[in-house]
Amino acid sequence: MTGGPRRARLYVSRFDPWSVTKAAFILSLAIGIIIVIAVTAVWFMLDRTGVIESLSGTVTDVVGSTSGLDLVTSLGFTQVIGATLIFVSVEIVLISALAGLFAILYNLTVSITGGVEVVLSEDD
Repeated sequence: MTGGPRRARLYVSRFDPWSVTKAAFILSLAIGIIIVIAVTAVWFMLDRTGVIESLSGTVTDVVGSTSGLDLVTSLGFTQVIGATLIFVSVEIVLISALAGLFAILYNLTVSITGGVEVVLSEDD
């Protein structure tokens, strides 16, 4: 046998846009679930420690009670989770669509750039 592992240089010449879109959808869905869990945990922590009520009192002192601005109502759990779910929905759609678009753009530019070089080797 010769010394050293065998190596092969390969070029990624094409990505299937549908495969990339599906993988990006699953990954962005996982990120979205993590975001919802993190926002929920932070909201409960802020609510239990009284930060939201304190902030609302400070804003009322600065702006005045006649302004009609009530942060306790505005930063309620349902409002915060609703906004988070809207943000996560937009994030999932954008990441999935952009990943598919970038796969298409990569396939179009491979003829110019030659693709991405990957070096594969065997372990001994």
